[in-house]
Amino acid sequence: MEILDYLIFAIYFIVLISIGVMGMMRAKTSEQYMVADRNLGVWMLFGCLTAVFLGGSSTIGSSQLGYEIGLSGIWFVFSMGLGITLFALVFLDRIMGFKLLTISELLGRLFGTKSKLVGAVVAAIYTLLISVTQIIAIGALLSGVFDWELTTAILIGGFIVFFYTILGGMWTLTITDVFQFAIMTIGIFAIMLPQSLGAAGGFEGLKSTLPSSYFNLTEMGFREILSYLLTYTLGMMVGQDIWQRYFTAKNTKIAKSAGVLVGIYSLLYSLAMVIIGMCALVVLPGIQNTQDVFTTMAFETISTGLLGVVFAAVAAAIMSTASGTLLASSTLISKDILKDHFFTKVNDTKFLLISRITTFVLAVLAIVIALWIQELLVAIDVAYAILAGSIFIPILFGLFSKKITPNAAFSAMLLSAFTVIIGLWIEGLGASNPIIYGIVVNIITIITVSYFDKGNRRKRSDFEAGLDKS
Repeated sequence: MEILDYLIFAIYFIVLISIGVMGMMRAKTSEQYMVADRNLGVWMLFGCLTAVFLGGSSTIGSSQLGYEIGLSGIWFVFSMGLGITLFALVFLDRIMGFKLLTISELLGRLFGTKSKLVGAVVAAIYTLLISVTQIIAIGALLSGVFDWELTTAILIGGFIVFFYTILGGMWTLTITDVFQFAIMTIGIFAIMLPQSLGAAGGFEGLKSTLPSSYFNLTEMGFREILSYLLTYTLGMMVGQDIWQRYFTAKNTKIAKSAGVLVGIYSLLYSLAMVIIGMCALVVLPGIQNTQDVFTTMAFETISTGLLGVVFAAVAAAIMSTASGTLLASSTLISKDILKDHFFTKVNDTKFLLISRITTFVLAVLAIVIALWIQELLVAIDVAYAILAGSIFIPILFGLFSKKITPNAAFSAMLLSAFTVIIGLWIEGLGASNPIIYGIVVNIITIITVSYFDKGNRRKRSDFEAGLDKS
């Protein structure tokens, strides 16, 4: 990289920090800090939703899959976008009317305090783990760009992304995510993709050089595709970071429209990334560590000035996910654990302070964990598996059936989470079966316990009753 590229990268980080200071001035209440006053339109919400789930693993991982197996690699990112779209189409009508802040708050409304607490703990751990993986990713990127030691890069990258998150909360994230969404889109679609195709001789060059299997959408196998759909589609449908973004919408119609756009964009983004990976195989067939496919291809094909924009685009993808998941974890802990059980009588001003302190503590914890691990393990897969395996079924049954009892939901979440963890321990952290085991145990438990616990069926809220009649 040349001085111009470094300058572009530096300006990008300065803009992010400045937005954080502006966000602090805007976020005066806990509602503004956590859900930006529920005032976003369709295009801003679309940008925010897209930015929060397209992180380092989806960007770098998709190009890696494109290099290794071809077009079939689109299932990784597309399954995430599909989950966000299905949430909008299946769950949103039944959720928006509750005026929620967290996913565990819904579990509390449906099944009581015990289920709310379990949901808060599981979802908070999930979002924190995702944040950790993104901090490792931004550290790896900065280390490669500036030739820093990984520890130094993690500290600097983590400080910047968490600084603006702690200050302004969701208002800051809204502005930064829209800004980062624009950078991502320009960097990938307008620069990296056409440059990569040009270096590889276009689509004709790909067809003439690569095996026919690289153009088969099901090459990875139906079992692996099913694993992606179960893990990431269901995980996104019950992810606090995704829910919290939806709660910023002005109304349900806007939220649904943004959700559909996310599904379309995720397909285009995943397609672009796997094609970049395929181009890299044509241009640079000898890459040993396939996690380096994207960065190696960028250094090889992108000219001075544009290279800085491309790496800023990758940084944008990573940092928007890191900030969103950090705030999601903080919201769960501060609202559904600290406020509910320890600070029950605080006013909103003090609660906002508690939220910022919680965000700060979690930020430090995330950086410490990232420094300890220092490599992108399968923590993200474990987090998604436990989340989807334990929470998805109770929410699905709770929203669409009045026969599910609080005891059934609580038992199902505990047993299924335990089942997923044991399955991962026995079969390995990368195994896909444990999430299936968890879902099966969840369904059996929730139906069986509800049948024998008929006397404790919950009462439907006025909002739920209105939905049932509509």
